[in-house]
Amino acid sequence: MLKDSVYDRVSEIHSEQPWFVLGAARDFLLYHSDIPEISHFYSFEADPYTEQVLAIPDGCVDILFDCDECRPTAKVCGTTLEATNAEFIHNHRYFGVRFAPGLTPDFLQASANELIEHQLNLLDVAPIASIIFEQIIRCSVFADQVAIFEKFYANQCARKSSKLTLFAVNEIFVHKGNIQIQDLAESTGCSTRTIQRQFLADMGMSPKAFSRIIRCQSAVYDLNHSKNVTFADLAFDLGFSDQSHFLREFKKLVSVTPLDYLHRVKQEAYVARLRYF
Repeated sequence: MLKDSVYDRVSEIHSEQPWFVLGAARDFLLYHSDIPEISHFYSFEADPYTEQVLAIPDGCVDILFDCDECRPTAKVCGTTLEATNAEFIHNHRYFGVRFAPGLTPDFLQASANELIEHQLNLLDVAPIASIIFEQIIRCSVFADQVAIFEKFYANQCARKSSKLTLFAVNEIFVHKGNIQIQDLAESTGCSTRTIQRQFLADMGMSPKAFSRIIRCQSAVYDLNHSKNVTFADLAFDLGFSDQSHFLREFKKLVSVTPLDYLHRVKQEAYVARLRYF
């Protein structure tokens, strides 16, 4: 049923949190992991002059370490379903691990549904992570923090989903979120009700909600990294019925219109802020 491994597909999905990048005091550090279940690692210092930093839907689970010397913390952050205040503390340095869209590390003692739109204390849901928590918060070098987590995760794995859900996720990736549940039903021979039920059990959200997130992320990536993208072409490529529908949907999930977003990204030199390791 599953033609390609879902882990092969996730490398093609660009998981973006643009307001994190624009809310960094200086450079936003990035490291794309060779571990297929991990999208990337990131690190930044929160800008004292940015009043609010938003998290947008990305379908990912993040583990976020606040490396403050006095009160360090670590949170497990499930994906949001709309733009939400990320609650960063000014001048604090953060180290983050973003898992690939749709994947959940199995060492977390929390269901997929418990993670959606929630932030949980890492040590409450993963006591096994206490050792790396101490090591990471005491470390000030991004590359060393990455190495600490990768060594820990070498003995871990992603939570297993059903073959039906894996197929659905793969198809959503392939179509950049532009797919209907009826199409999944025709491809699998399963009823829409069965697909809905199994997907919700494995992912904590409906196929429609996950498709919406992936379609939004595809739009954000193109706006961030394409020089000559037009809203009309983008709306067409992502299967929106018309440009106005795309504009409304984008604003719901990202909090601003595509035009406002594009102006902000260019003004703040978004790509220039990124530092790859």
